Amino acid sequence: MDEPTHVTAVGAAPPLEVGPARSRSRDRSRARGRSRSSGLGSARGESPARGESPARHRARGEFPRGGTRERIQAIALELFAEQGYEKTSLREIAERLGVTKAALYYHFKSKEDIVRSFVEDYRAELEQVIAWGASQPRTPGTRAEILRRYSGIVSEQLAVIRFMEQNQAAMHSLMSDSGARKKMFRDQFMSLSDLITPPGAALADRIRATMAVVSIGMASLLFQREAASPEELHDVVLKVACDLADAGTS
Repeated sequence: MDEPTHVTAVGAAPPLEVGPARSRSRDRSRARGRSRSSGLGSARGESPARGESPARHRARGEFPRGGTRERIQAIALELFAEQGYEKTSLREIAERLGVTKAALYYHFKSKEDIVRSFVEDYRAELEQVIAWGASQPRTPGTRAEILRRYSGIVSEQLAVIRFMEQNQAAMHSLMSDSGARKKMFRDQFMSLSDLITPPGAALADRIRATMAVVSIGMASLLFQREAASPEELHDVVLKVACDLADAGTS
């Protein structure tokens, strides 16, 4: 586990780790002034002030519009893939980002919090697809659109899916705080399968619908390096899934 890090009060920008102690109070005062004018601008959807270098913004925990949380998640996933989840520390994530650990701590208190955040994001996106599908008529066109939306999420969240597949012990530990959370992906998987199953379908058709959902995640993981591009892989995977589910495009 990472050593404890102290942060400023809620709403204040995290302090910079600067040199001599005699200069820190002056720097904190300047940081408070900056937090009123720009603060963690990207956390509120604001762009960094013009004229300052990207490195100085990163040192304060600031990122381009809409990118703070996503950038932290992406860098964490990179490091988890490179050296393993257990061997990666919060400090290493901060160093790869080019920020102080205190600046990173302002957004996430631990690497476990980072994992929970991208898993929750993935779950929320699946819930949106399920909610949309449940509101639509059970037609081949609806089935095709559900599969298209689901395959788009898988393509965008492939690093998250790979992390969950390769770190099942860690995932079990992280999600053990809630029995409902431990089975949430199974429930969502079954909901997607049900939505693309024609009403009154025979067993064989129900199995095909389930395999359509399975094929999107598994094929995207297994054949990533064999496709010429992510776009080609997405298109081929989606076509196979639609064929399995007898999902038309009209």
